[in-house]
Amino acid sequence: MNIKHPLSPLFLTFLFFYLHPIPTLCSADYDANTTTPSNATDFIRISCSATLYPDLCFASLSGYANAIQQDPARLARTAIGVSLSRARHMAAFVSNLSREADYGADPRASSALHDCFSNMGDAVDEIRGSLNEMRRLVNPGSESFRFQMGNVQTWMSAALTDEETCTDGFEDVGDGPMKTAVCERAANVKKFTSNALALANSYAEKGTHKLLNEKNV
Repeated sequence: MNIKHPLSPLFLTFLFFYLHPIPTLCSADYDANTTTPSNATDFIRISCSATLYPDLCFASLSGYANAIQQDPARLARTAIGVSLSRARHMAAFVSNLSREADYGADPRASSALHDCFSNMGDAVDEIRGSLNEMRRLVNPGSESFRFQMGNVQTWMSAALTDEETCTDGFEDVGDGPMKTAVCERAANVKKFTSNALALANSYAEKGTHKLLNEKNV
C-alpha cells in the first residue's frame, strides 16, 4: 500500500475547512467556564488540557490554528482527522509486516499481526465514520445534533477499543524488534484517538448543555 501520496488525509481535512462551513458553538458558549483564549493557539492549548495527553494534543493540532480559530467543532473534527491519519498509517505498517510474517517461522507472530491488522482496519472505518458525521453536523442545541454527536462518541470509543485490542495477540509472542515496534506504535495511535474522543466529548457536552438551556427558557 502506497501511503505517500501527494494529497494526504490531513491535507484534505485542512482544505475542507475552507470549502465547507460547519455548524458551531461560539467561543463564548464553549468556554464560558474557563479562561477566555486570546487567540487560536491559546484556545487549542486550553482545550487540550481536558485530554489525557495535552502536550501531544497541542503539538498535533497547533499547526492547524489558522483553520481552527476558536471553533470547538473544527477543533474536534481536526483531532479526529489526525487520529484517522495515524490509524491508517498504523494499518499500513501492520499490513506490510503481516505479509512478511506469512513467510516466517513463527505462526503466533503471523496470527497476532493479522488480528492486529483486522482490529486497526475496524478502527479506521469507525474513525472515518466519525469524521463523516462531523461533516454533516446540524446546528448545536438540537436533538439531531445530540444524536449525531452520540454516533461520533460511540464510533470513536469503539475505535479506541479496537486499537487497544490490536496488541492482545502479542502476549504470546516472544520479545523482539517487531513486537516492540508494533506495540509502541499502537500505543501512540491510541493516544491520538483518546485525545480526539475527549475533544468530541467536550463539544458534545457543550452542545447538549445549550439544548437543555433552550428547553428551560
